[in-house]
Amino acid sequence: MASHWEEFYSTNPQPVNFENNCTLLKNFCESHKKNNQRIVLVTSGGTTVPLEHNTVRFVDNFSGGLRGAASAEYFLDQGYSVIFLHRFNSIIPFTRHFNHLKMLDMLVLQKNEKNVSISIKPDSVDMLAPILVKYQRAQEDNKMLYINFTTLSDYFWLLRACCEYLKDIGANALLYLAAAVSDFFVPSSQMATHKLPSDGVPEIHLQLVPKLLVPIVSLWVPHAFVVSFKLETDESVLISKATGAIKKYKHKLVIGNMLHTRRTRVVFVTEGSNYEIKLTEEQISNGVEIENIIVKNVVSVHTKFIEGTF
Repeated sequence: MASHWEEFYSTNPQPVNFENNCTLLKNFCESHKKNNQRIVLVTSGGTTVPLEHNTVRFVDNFSGGLRGAASAEYFLDQGYSVIFLHRFNSIIPFTRHFNHLKMLDMLVLQKNEKNVSISIKPDSVDMLAPILVKYQRAQEDNKMLYINFTTLSDYFWLLRACCEYLKDIGANALLYLAAAVSDFFVPSSQMATHKLPSDGVPEIHLQLVPKLLVPIVSLWVPHAFVVSFKLETDESVLISKATGAIKKYKHKLVIGNMLHTRRTRVVFVTEGSNYEIKLTEEQISNGVEIENIIVKNVVSVHTKFIEGTF
């Protein structure tokens, strides 16, 4: 009898450009495996749950992808190659430092009768230059691969594909599962073909989304270091739920965070222990991002895992 997750794949089609993305993943992983390079898969942003096959309406969540995008940059700083599996149009590395309006405010338009040129305002160069240097270095060294998804089904297919090509990386592979994956979905067989009519209240029956940590840890990348995130709104259940996830799925680390303090405080939970990471007022005022500290701690435990001391 097929498991819940196997049934999901059998009833939901591959995303558009899936084969092309698989080729990109295969080439990226093979290239960095030759150099015994550590590779991190960072998942980022939220998944949508369509309500119709010809989708007009869908269920979404609040995640914009800031944690994943920031973490991807800090993993590059730590020498990792990064597969950035992100929600289409969510926050991405490097460009996250300025929104479109802020970027436009950094530019100066100069024109005369013959031509038009654009330059950067002198007071913006100091901000833009280090970001551009890091971005260009990542591109030149082929250190970052961008793969995007929109729906829950897209995410499932692409996550499994990532794992397929990371399997041969062994302990040098790190999965940093920061995407906000939907907990409920509408099965394809129960989904309307066309736009739901608005002349009455529709009946929508949601089902629980399969937990992919089960096959990830036990089947797809059994030798990788797997990190998941747990977001809660009730402080009293944060540690117990994170600990329960460790015991249930047998992965290595859960990073717990509360909805309203997730930018300044997280809890690292491993089998048998937990500790808190919290930004000080001085760090906050100096613009320190908690993702920088999170990534340094993750890299430390990943190193111990590779060395067999974790």
